[in-house]
Amino acid sequence: MNASVPVSKRLFVAAAMTLLAACANQMEPAQKAIEDIKSAMTAAPADADKYIPDQVASVEQKLVDLNTSFGKKDYAAVLADAPAVLAQAKGLAAAAAAKKDEAMKALAAQWSQLSASVPQLIASLNTRVNALSKTRRKPKGIDLAAAKSGLADATVLWAKAQTAFQAKQVADAVTAAKDAMSKAEATASALKMSSS
Repeated sequence: MNASVPVSKRLFVAAAMTLLAACANQMEPAQKAIEDIKSAMTAAPADADKYIPDQVASVEQKLVDLNTSFGKKDYAAVLADAPAVLAQAKGLAAAAAAKKDEAMKALAAQWSQLSASVPQLIASLNTRVNALSKTRRKPKGIDLAAAKSGLADATVLWAKAQTAFQAKQVADAVTAAKDAMSKAEATASALKMSSS
């Protein structure tokens, strides 16, 4: 019986050493897998958060989970889950580019519509304000000074929109154009005009 104890101890030590070696063999590939995912995320465009926030957050959370498994020395779990996470991380750049392209097309369409309607409305307002300025009797309920101020504000906003568009800042251009349209429509309403 005593002779079998040292054999079992030797078997236990051998098994433990084999397990340690297997863990050590998996540690480096697991670490490399995590580093590969981090590199893929770094390669994604800086504005990926803006265009695909849910996908970026998902990959970030999965990376946290992989790091947690790595910290617990569960290298097998890291190696099992890392390929899918790496594929998602590598896909961030293409997904962000597609979403950005879609957003830019939508902004370009908005700009096209606004650039056709805002100048026409401002010109109509200008004509109406000039006509009212020349009459002796102002129509009841119209504040000509406020209308002139609204027209000036709309004109400044439209100029700002055009400058932004020329600088290829389409999002800023559309925002300023919408502000110009809003100001012009409010002025048209105050002048008892139809903005259509």
